[in-house]
Amino acid sequence: MKPITRPVYLNLLRIRLPLAGWVSILHRVSGALLFAILPLGVWALSVSLAGEAGFRRMADGMSHPLAKFFLLFLIGAFAQHGFAGLRHLALDVHWGVDLRHARHSSLAVLLATGGVMLLAAWRLFA
Repeated sequence: MKPITRPVYLNLLRIRLPLAGWVSILHRVSGALLFAILPLGVWALSVSLAGEAGFRRMADGMSHPLAKFFLLFLIGAFAQHGFAGLRHLALDVHWGVDLRHARHSSLAVLLATGGVMLLAAWRLFA
């Protein structure tokens, strides 16, 4: 009996995933990021609702350019997770499962996420 040979090293950067694969991976990564950052958001909300001084503290903190970039990154993660989640729900009910529609819906998710991020950047930095 011949032993099963398995790959010892799998280089994920050399695998050529289709666009739908990248959207799926980004959906999982953005969900994990949003879950991990949730305690910080709850803390910031509690500080800002504690009183006028706490609100001013959070407002002053969010006026820093790095905080704005961080918020823009979170808005992008939230938008990507939401749009990709809607795409996955559509796939669950067998809408757009053929290759052409799957590619188009993946591209639509990325374009919609980019549009939301552009609008958010315009609002945050204008």
